[in-house]
Amino acid sequence: MNINLTLFGQMISFVLFVVFCMRYVWPPITNALTERQKRIEDGLNAADKAVRDLDEARQQAEKHLIEAKEKSTFLVDQANKRANQILEDAKNQAIIEAERIIESGRIQLNQETTQAKEKLRQRVSELAILGAEKILVSSVDENTHREFLNQLTVEL
Repeated sequence: MNINLTLFGQMISFVLFVVFCMRYVWPPITNALTERQKRIEDGLNAADKAVRDLDEARQQAEKHLIEAKEKSTFLVDQANKRANQILEDAKNQAIIEAERIIESGRIQLNQETTQAKEKLRQRVSELAILGAEKILVSSVDENTHREFLNQLTVEL
């Protein structure tokens, strides 16, 4: 019976060991495992959240990039339109200025032509008087002839 008694002794010591382990050793180990499991879950959740945040940030970046491209295209189009408008305005101003210069030139030409005609008429009348004096070589009433030549000048 020695074997049985030894077996019972070993069983009792094993039961005591199991009770001791369940009471004093097992709870800190399960607590440590639970805490580690919780930290792992928190880490996985944080990683999932980081992935979602990264995807959201990428989408936001793409939106901002598209908006920036659209805005830059709009600004370039506006700048081109403004440049074309400035060119058109400059062309119109140049045309108006050219017409004004041409008109001024015409007026000046007409004035100079009128002055030249007037000088030519006076010179012709003077030459006519000189010619008449030389032909007549006699005393001629200059006032009478000058009136006659002024009438002739007006008719010319």
